[in-house]
Amino acid sequence: MSSLNMTVKNPSTCLANETFKRAHQALDATAVQTELSRLPFFRRDGVLPELTAIRVSHHKPGRRCLIEYDLLIKHPARRPQPLTLIGKIRMKAHDRRTWAAVNGLWEAGMNAQSDDGIAIPRPVGEIPRWHMWLQLKVPGVTLEQLFAGPQGEHLAVRVAEAANKIHRSGVPTRRDHTMADELTILHQRLGIIVNAYPQWSSRIEHIIRRCESLGNSLPPAVVCGIHRDFYAEQIIADGEALYLLDFDLYCKGDPALDIGNFIAHITEFSLRTLGDPSALAYVEHALAQRFLQLNPKITAQTIHVYTTLTLARHIYISTLSPERRPYTQALLELVEQRFDS
Repeated sequence: MSSLNMTVKNPSTCLANETFKRAHQALDATAVQTELSRLPFFRRDGVLPELTAIRVSHHKPGRRCLIEYDLLIKHPARRPQPLTLIGKIRMKAHDRRTWAAVNGLWEAGMNAQSDDGIAIPRPVGEIPRWHMWLQLKVPGVTLEQLFAGPQGEHLAVRVAEAANKIHRSGVPTRRDHTMADELTILHQRLGIIVNAYPQWSSRIEHIIRRCESLGNSLPPAVVCGIHRDFYAEQIIADGEALYLLDFDLYCKGDPALDIGNFIAHITEFSLRTLGDPSALAYVEHALAQRFLQLNPKITAQTIHVYTTLTLARHIYISTLSPERRPYTQALLELVEQRFDS
């Protein structure tokens, strides 16, 4: 088959990393063709997936790798159809927990047959010996590109409904994330800032104390399955359809955390790209209000607290890349202002 002589795009980051040896076969066209042909997803429908291209789309050295596989699906009674799979590899071990979560969410109604158009990309199969599982690549653009447009408020309402659908899915998980965990992570991240930027040490230490006070002031939450890394780049919009991505941190926790996290990312995006942290406040308000309508036992104050904690964590995140460092002081000031609001 001529396609097996294809050139792999962007292979060097994986192949040069000795700790990622399992990615070698995942980039070998012959091995990939063989493994994909064995997946029940294709075998049960009697179709032949013909591999036509391989691309390394993302790689975190020593941690994970995303590989895209372009296929031509051949069926005896239909014309060949193109299809792309995304294979996710975790270096340490096969990520069975996330694989179970996405399958559970698909079976719980977050699928292509859903009337509300809120779904996850379809799980396709797993190749445990490569520490890989696969799902379909979906069309569309991430929401971050759309919030500043005329559909911003409408999309915010849809995001609240998507979060609520996750929280009501009932998909089990053994992983827990408590307020104590949230505050520990924040303390660790901001502690790095204290050492790296001594001129801000007293202000950062004050933020840590105030965040701990805010977090500990909340009543115990009624926990459920939450995304825990919920923000605009994790949702792809294709018309009215929304596809939710990356459930690697799926766990039991406070559902308000997902909304506070999402709002904080909108605020940070507004500061960094629109020059005003309140530029999309109307979008944030629409998101919070719809979520509160769907969850009357959750308070606006709880969402406010999680938003503040996430913005405080963004102080640290802003120092990790040159393009974001110019906004570190503005984020510091923004968090300080929120304590008085």
